[in-house]
Amino acid sequence: MIVVTGATGHLGQHVVEGLLEKVPADQVAVVVRNAEKAAPLAERGVEVRVADYSDPQTLKAAFKQDEKVLLISGSEIGRRVPQHTAVIDAAKEAGVALLAYTSILGGPDADFELAREHQGTEAYLVDSGLPYTLLRNGWYHENYTEALGQAVEAGGILTSAAEGARVASASRADYAAAAIAVLTGTGHENRAYELSGDDAWSFEEYATAVSKRLGREIPVSRVPAETHKEILVGAGVPEPIAAILVDVDAAISRGLLERRNGDLSDLIGRPTTPMPQAIDEAATGLGE
Repeated sequence: MIVVTGATGHLGQHVVEGLLEKVPADQVAVVVRNAEKAAPLAERGVEVRVADYSDPQTLKAAFKQDEKVLLISGSEIGRRVPQHTAVIDAAKEAGVALLAYTSILGGPDADFELAREHQGTEAYLVDSGLPYTLLRNGWYHENYTEALGQAVEAGGILTSAAEGARVASASRADYAAAAIAVLTGTGHENRAYELSGDDAWSFEEYATAVSKRLGREIPVSRVPAETHKEILVGAGVPEPIAAILVDVDAAISRGLLERRNGDLSDLIGRPTTPMPQAIDEAATGLGE
């Protein structure tokens, strides 16, 4: 049995759908907080288990012996280490065969704030004695393309990253395919994969691709870090999250999300999704 936690989230949905193309539904289980959201999966024959990362008691029945588990990192920044360690503890008690974790590109070498909780989780998982796979995901195309409408409305691509800084992003579907390859394959125990897109793009190149797709100029709006944070907070982003996003742009300036080694395309057996393709899909209906 293959078990996917956080299965109704953005990445989890991609993973489950991909798994169902490769294995029978009765060999897939999902761990979710809300059974109603997972009802369509239950109707297709997927086993639905209700548990919450924040409630260790509910996790006791979430896993069974010899299962392969994908722990998709939680979304509650600041609470993720205790949440993740509770999942790892439950998986270890159950005796799972493998626990794969969606971490962050660079792992222990990533010196920015968003990486801290991933690093704590990685260390705990490795020390747990469980067979593990670290899926160190880089930045997602969707971190930019899902906000394309707001960028167009604001008249520019907002960033505080340095001019010329590059991002080797890939699509959620690409990262999901890597997780599926690990969960359905062999020989991935106790390994770490540095996952990123085949191509690294600059914000100028991104803006040019968006402009070409929409048929009008969408420039880069490059601002100092403090101004960037103020703009995000003014737009309704909670201040701690705004600070993390600005810190990520600083990490991009240092080249930390430009890293490429081919692990992602090797795992999925194809090139990663090009950013222009993601832009094309996201731009459908914008200004048309």
